[in-house]
Amino acid sequence: MSGSAEVWAVIVALGLGSFGLRFVFLGLVGDRAMPDWVLRHLRYTAVAVLPALVAPLVVWPNATDGDPDPARLAAAIATVTVGYLTRNVFAGMGVGAATLIGLTALL
Repeated sequence: MSGSAEVWAVIVALGLGSFGLRFVFLGLVGDRAMPDWVLRHLRYTAVAVLPALVAPLVVWPNATDGDPDPARLAAAIATVTVGYLTRNVFAGMGVGAATLIGLTALL
C-alpha cells in the first residue's frame, strides 16, 4: 500500500493539472472570441461524450461479467433508431428503457 505522502502528492498533482486545463480555456482564452472552426468542433463535444460513457456499458456490461447481452444491444439499437427518427431524446430513452426491461424479463 502506498504511503500517505504519495497519495497526497497524486491528489495535488491531479488538482493542479485540472486547474491548469481549465485556466487555459477560461483564464487565458475566455475573454476572446474563438475562431469559427473551433466553435464548429466544440458543438459536437456533448454528442461525443454520451456515447463514450454508454458504449462500454452496452458492449461489456458488468451484469453479465463483460459478455455482450442481446437485451442491452437491442435496447441501444432501439434508442438510437427512435432518437434519430423522432429527433426526441426522451422518446429514445423511453423506448430504450422499455426494450431493455421487456427483453430482460423475456430472456
